[in-house]
Amino acid sequence: MRKIILASRSKARQKLLKQIGLKFQVVGSRVKEKRILKKGCGDLVVENALMKARDAAKKIDSGIVIAADTVVLVGTKIIGKPKDLKDAFSTLKILSKEPQWVYSGLAVIDIDNKKTFTDYDKTKVYMYRLSDEDIKNYFKQTSPMDKAGSFDIQGMGGMFIDRIEGCFYNVVGLPLAKLVRILKKVNVDIFKLRMRKGKRR
Repeated sequence: MRKIILASRSKARQKLLKQIGLKFQVVGSRVKEKRILKKGCGDLVVENALMKARDAAKKIDSGIVIAADTVVLVGTKIIGKPKDLKDAFSTLKILSKEPQWVYSGLAVIDIDNKKTFTDYDKTKVYMYRLSDEDIKNYFKQTSPMDKAGSFDIQGMGGMFIDRIEGCFYNVVGLPLAKLVRILKKVNVDIFKLRMRKGKRR
């Protein structure tokens, strides 16, 4: 089994990789994400994911690096992680008033074979209208500080969601179906790995 590196300290992304049975190490990236929309939002998140992957790849000499970046787009405004609780509060108020698009970019670097693959996914999210009390009570239960859009769809924030159009895991921060397809290109087949584990047991 080749070494897999996740260039993210996101607990949600780590949980998703474990969910599909992938063994990996975490190598955090200190790259500062770009948040200025010059081209399309898909281009932005792919560029950020690629910067993170390349930064992590410099620290190891062999293996496969996985990186991702997630932002929320409302109209023409990019929303990332909040600066503080006040910012998180105003963000949720905005998101609950109109639908938003969640974009996640992927970058996978095969260090040994010098190959790089990128892709992105987008999901439309519709929230219920939130009162000030709803948001305050949510913040008492969950910290919004490390979450794009200030909410966690897989946790307590899921109660705010009316419906989504597209990939659920993309909103969490890692579009699994697209990642699995990319991993096949670098000869990492999730299904075969799970079958081998099953036989060893």
